[in-house]
Amino acid sequence: MTRVSKAIDHGEPHAAEQLLPLVYDELRKLAAAKLAQEKPGQTLQATALVHEAYLRLCNADRLQHWDSRGHFFAAAAEAMRRILIDNARRKHRPKHGGGRNRVSLDDALCLDKAVDDDLLALDEALAKLSCEEPAKAELVKLHYFAGLTLEQAGKLMGISDRTAKRHWAYARAWLYAAIWDTPPSSGV
Repeated sequence: MTRVSKAIDHGEPHAAEQLLPLVYDELRKLAAAKLAQEKPGQTLQATALVHEAYLRLCNADRLQHWDSRGHFFAAAAEAMRRILIDNARRKHRPKHGGGRNRVSLDDALCLDKAVDDDLLALDEALAKLSCEEPAKAELVKLHYFAGLTLEQAGKLMGISDRTAKRHWAYARAWLYAAIWDTPPSSGV
């Protein structure tokens, strides 16, 4: 792993292909943790999410260079986020049922907002946050979509644990306000 990381640091183009098999299990655990938070009935499996992210990261048409392990995980988190967003958008197309939701009898008894709608709203708000506060948006992607702890995400970004926690608190309040159209409370 150290040899591959050094190759990535030196910008060797095929180093990422060597790194992915080494971190595959870690990526799969992160994907599984993220998908465990999703609404029951999610058709996307953790293995499929990691494989799709792998295909996007190693696309031969556009060679990608990884500056560091942190850059690789940021790219993997972004790829997983885009896959989940694409999946949510696909489900909203008329061909795939549009606004219709499959509901079991147990689920019909409790009314929750659709996870896909929440994910699309989060994606829109995150795009706006990326324009205003790119570092905070990157932390959200690593923590929420890649499943890293705040400490792990902060370390990958090169910021302290305290700064990561402050950025997370700010980003959460900002995203909440953007999604629900309410100003964040001044206590954050």
